[in-house]
Amino acid sequence: MAYRNATFKTKTVNESLNQHFKDDKVTIKAAPLVLTTELLRVFTKESLTRAADQAKKEGSSSVSIEHFEKTLTQLLLDM
Repeated sequence: MAYRNATFKTKTVNESLNQHFKDDKVTIKAAPLVLTTELLRVFTKESLTRAADQAKKEGSSSVSIEHFEKTLTQLLLDM
């Protein structure tokens, strides 16, 4: 599978976070940025895995938004 080692770029995560800061002087240091990027990767991978499992349980050959919606509540509680 080509996407097995997919990840987020720290620069992309940094820019996304900076868009939501009200003060332009706020910056994120390298170590917290790397940890935030890894957390985002793990959360996304777990979400995809749970949605795929849900689709398989329902006998579907593809994952739809409904599969994500069915697993999101428990995922958020588990985190």
